[in-house]
Amino acid sequence: MNIQSVLDALGIQEDAARALADDLRAQITALQARLREAETRLEHLAITRKTVTALGERLPAHPSDAGHGRRAARQ
Repeated sequence: MNIQSVLDALGIQEDAARALADDLRAQITALQARLREAETRLEHLAITRKTVTALGERLPAHPSDAGHGRRAARQ
């Protein structure tokens, strides 16, 4: 085996490694975008939970309680 054959074989391996690295970078970019979307969704759900919890604390426990409160206030 001469030096040129070794260099050619190295070139082929470098091209394959470069293609793999490029493919992995593309996958990482796509995964980062999906991760950002998932994190945004989680953030929105946390805000929704906080809002619903806050509203729940302000509303009467039973719908019939609200009617009694209004009647009592009118009398």
